[in-house]
Amino acid sequence: MALTDQTSDVRSGEELPVEVVDGYLKSHIPALTGTPKISQFPGGASNLTYLLEYPDQEFVLRRPPFGHKAKSAHDMGREYRILNQLNAGFPYCPKAYAYCTDETLIGAEFYVMERVRGIILREDMPTELGFSTEQTTSLCKSFIDKFVELHNVDYNACGLADLGKPEGYVQRQIGGWIDRYERAMTSDAPSWEPVKTWLRDKMPADHHKPGIVHNDYRFDNVILSPENPMEIIGVLDWEMTTIGDPLMDLGNTLAYWIEATDPAPMQMIRRQPSNAPGMLTRQQFVDYYAEKAGIRIENFDYYYTYGLFRLAGIVQQIYYRYFHGQTQDKRFSKFVQMNALLEQASLQVINNSKL
Repeated sequence: MALTDQTSDVRSGEELPVEVVDGYLKSHIPALTGTPKISQFPGGASNLTYLLEYPDQEFVLRRPPFGHKAKSAHDMGREYRILNQLNAGFPYCPKAYAYCTDETLIGAEFYVMERVRGIILREDMPTELGFSTEQTTSLCKSFIDKFVELHNVDYNACGLADLGKPEGYVQRQIGGWIDRYERAMTSDAPSWEPVKTWLRDKMPADHHKPGIVHNDYRFDNVILSPENPMEIIGVLDWEMTTIGDPLMDLGNTLAYWIEATDPAPMQMIRRQPSNAPGMLTRQQFVDYYAEKAGIRIENFDYYYTYGLFRLAGIVQQIYYRYFHGQTQDKRFSKFVQMNALLEQASLQVINNSKL
């Protein structure tokens, strides 16, 4: 089994016109020769990601999904800009080479970046790594260290102060995700009404120190060095990045963090090896984050519940496209069931919360 992230044949209906892509790249990247072999990365359920293999160089192309898209989502130009400017303060962003606004070429805007070759941890920890419990704990803490480092980036120095508006961030996120969820409703989706009411009623003030919010920080968006898998060398998927409350971002990340002791239905939606021996629990994750960031986090239940609801909103937006026949990707057929599991997890947090 190869430990570095592998591609597969392009999924039916998601092909790229090879000659068109090749011509565009050669007009923007000097000394590029040969014809690219195009394959597709299997991960991700939002933007589509392709590997372009030239004889002497490899690139990654990202484009929006087919079908209905939520307003303001899948902004290729925004992600391209973030990669180019954030690298000065957070040197784990891949280098971006070109951004194409001409949708007639492949049917959508797209951008091309370097391929950072490495190991991406998906559902389970590869046995080939042979990590001890102690090594897994160390890697987990390194993952959190990079998260804290990102939240402490001087976004003004990177020229990204206009990326988002930190004032009123919490209120906008709650209201915005409620609105997006309701617009993506299908007849078989849960309503989330008790959770929506609780999120409105218990809303905290914005964090006093806003920062870069990744909005999708997970192990399967982190690249490990092939030579030293304990070392994080890249962070991917910057499409939803903004300026805002870092604790809301913490909630986003913990929504994906399925522990070993979580019930079997939740284990079925796990996308990273957060259940592996040595991985921190959610509470340990929060405690370690707070220690490294030098802050106190007293209302963790709120941020975690928000993260679960937001994740359900993302899942439902994707399922909406499948439900209405705008995508044929069979992976999405069960997303409404994932949505229902997330609602049940949220209700359990609320029922046990002291907020």
